[in-house]
Amino acid sequence: MGELIDYIQNYLKSNQTPGAAGNFFWATVYILLVFGGLSVAVIAMNWLERKILAHMQVRLGPMRVGPHGLLQPIADAIKLLLKEDIIPAEADKIVFWIAPFIVVLAAFTVFVVVPFGPTHAITDMNIGILFMLGVSSLSVLGIVTAGWASNSHYPLIGALRSSAQMVSYEVAMGLAVVSVIMMTSLQTGTGTLSMIGIVQAQLSQGEWFIFKFFPLGLIGFFIFAIAMVAETNRAPFDLPEAESELTAGFHTEYSGFRWSLFFLAEYSAMIAVSSIAVTLWLGGWLRPFPNLLNGATWDLVFSLIPGLTFLFFAAICFFNTARMPKHPLFKIQTMGLAGFGAVLGLIGLLMFIPPVRDRVGDIFWFSAKVAGFMYLYIWYRGTFPRYRFDQLMKVGWKILLPMGLALLVLTAAVAMRTELWAELQGALRP
Repeated sequence: MGELIDYIQNYLKSNQTPGAAGNFFWATVYILLVFGGLSVAVIAMNWLERKILAHMQVRLGPMRVGPHGLLQPIADAIKLLLKEDIIPAEADKIVFWIAPFIVVLAAFTVFVVVPFGPTHAITDMNIGILFMLGVSSLSVLGIVTAGWASNSHYPLIGALRSSAQMVSYEVAMGLAVVSVIMMTSLQTGTGTLSMIGIVQAQLSQGEWFIFKFFPLGLIGFFIFAIAMVAETNRAPFDLPEAESELTAGFHTEYSGFRWSLFFLAEYSAMIAVSSIAVTLWLGGWLRPFPNLLNGATWDLVFSLIPGLTFLFFAAICFFNTARMPKHPLFKIQTMGLAGFGAVLGLIGLLMFIPPVRDRVGDIFWFSAKVAGFMYLYIWYRGTFPRYRFDQLMKVGWKILLPMGLALLVLTAAVAMRTELWAELQGALRP
């Protein structure tokens, strides 16, 4: 028993990820935390998307279940679990049953290499980016099999559209990622495919890669940002689910729990690609200006921001509690909103405790950057009209692909400008 306790406690003194340290207990804990945290994030994203879109369109959104509709995602989940599970009579039942799990598994597995902090990752692979690109690409297999197994025209067309779209935009996405790998090799001479190594390269070089070789880093980020929206089949690139043309696309014939798996996979994939963008271009878990504003004082100032943020959200809840109508029918909603604010306030106070503050700071900054991307997803959906399919493919093959190739050449030329200039001078000498 003592050896087991030592085995568990020894990792707390380690500066490695659980996978790199070979600690299976903490690796399991991290897997469960990622799975649970991702599920909660999907629930929160569902509520936030509906409320933010509602406010953009000058309406209220969900209001009936819980204070300000906070319990609406839970009510929806219960409804989906209790709904009748229908499988079409002519469908390939085995493939129809397996397809949603393929999509969910691909979306969740990407998080094996996503670093929420220097040690807050399940594992750190030296081929982390290749693993990420390879696993995220597998989701297209689930979508194609779902459309084919339904034995219906609309799902099949939606699946083919989705596969063509995802394959097309993965090419541009890959080129943007390669440009980042080239940037990591500037100091060491050898690039890295490790996700943690890329963040550490940004720290050692003193700038996020979105600002590297300006505007080349920004262009690479722009290419990846467009490609990741198309990869996740989100507006304005949501052609596979164009309800005006294909009903619901590849999952038209799905209902109940299996439909909810596609829903879970879509939002998980959105969080996954946002996490990758944050890691590659926006410094991952690094706080703002880690090189410019360094020292014990600045570290303390930035370490207080997570707790202050939660206290700010708690204050908003209490403010809205005071504004709730003073009517007996609103009594439960008022108490619920006040209780939610109290929970947020308690979390904020806990984050001021030094051990907690030091441990969660990295996760907070990483999550805050990802949250910014998730808001942009909602903003795009409420702003841009849907592309036609020929326009969508044109953007992928005729605009992003040439931009990605040009970006690679220019990044290599700028990174090697000193060596190239020396070679040119040597060639011009008589």
